[in-house]
Amino acid sequence: MKIFRDLDQLPDLNNQVITIGTFDGVHKGHRSILEIVEKWKKKSGGESMVITFWPHPRMVLQPDNSDLKLLNTLDEKMKLLEDAGVDNVVIIPFTKEFSHISYLDFIRGILVEKLKVKVLIVGYDHHFGKNREGSFEQLAECAPIYNFEVVKVPAEQIDNISISSTKIRKALMEGDVAKAAGFLGYPFNVTGTVMHGDERGRTIGFPTANVFIADDYKLLPATGVYAVEVELNGQRLKGMANLGYRPTFKGTDKLLEVNIFDFSESIYEAKLSVFFMDKLRNELTFANIDELKRQLALDKEQAMRVLTN
Repeated sequence: MKIFRDLDQLPDLNNQVITIGTFDGVHKGHRSILEIVEKWKKKSGGESMVITFWPHPRMVLQPDNSDLKLLNTLDEKMKLLEDAGVDNVVIIPFTKEFSHISYLDFIRGILVEKLKVKVLIVGYDHHFGKNREGSFEQLAECAPIYNFEVVKVPAEQIDNISISSTKIRKALMEGDVAKAAGFLGYPFNVTGTVMHGDERGRTIGFPTANVFIADDYKLLPATGVYAVEVELNGQRLKGMANLGYRPTFKGTDKLLEVNIFDFSESIYEAKLSVFFMDKLRNELTFANIDELKRQLALDKEQAMRVLTN
């Protein structure tokens, strides 16, 4: 997959089948759009292209809104788009100046002149341009004038609920990682670096890897204990994770601590991807260490049941 970050430095493009969006999560709804892009690509003999934006528009337009968290980092999104078979991605730098471009200037100046669009595939609720004034109806009016086709994709449904990044974020913030995975089509995951901690887990028989997530805009699920799978150096391992404040030890910082089952290697500074498979329980405060150890043993049994089903 080729990635382009400058509209003025694009190679010659011909017969592009294009779709546009932030694609946060690259969830099942997004992939239904990408599947249609792929069909039109084969039909036209051209290439597929995703136009996306970075930073996320809401980061620029609502800079004081610290509540906005994203399902993917930019690197994660690129990997998911590549796995979906996309040929080209154009990452348009989103600025306040760019947000003032009218939908008509976007169609004429970017889609037609710079990207040579032949087919444009959009979701059922797609809006674009200044104040999100552009919609499928405007695209349909412009298509015959500028010699391209536009196709609208209906809402993908799961249990009669349309999929959206907002609904996935809500599920994660409620700790329902299984529901989120159903919408995403894959387990929600985070990637970070294993850092040194206080090593209390090692002293009670449950050593943990403290995973530091560098991207502060990356969404984390609700606090609690989860059955997880971890990916380390290409190997997939089973484990459980505590995401929270460790109230038994009067912690104040939110940490992601992962206990990898039957694993004793030193992995400080390693990159670790954590896949949240199911929530086991809420974070609890224990009266003493023995009570905590008993609960951790029960957590491990429950996690193994979840991970082996």
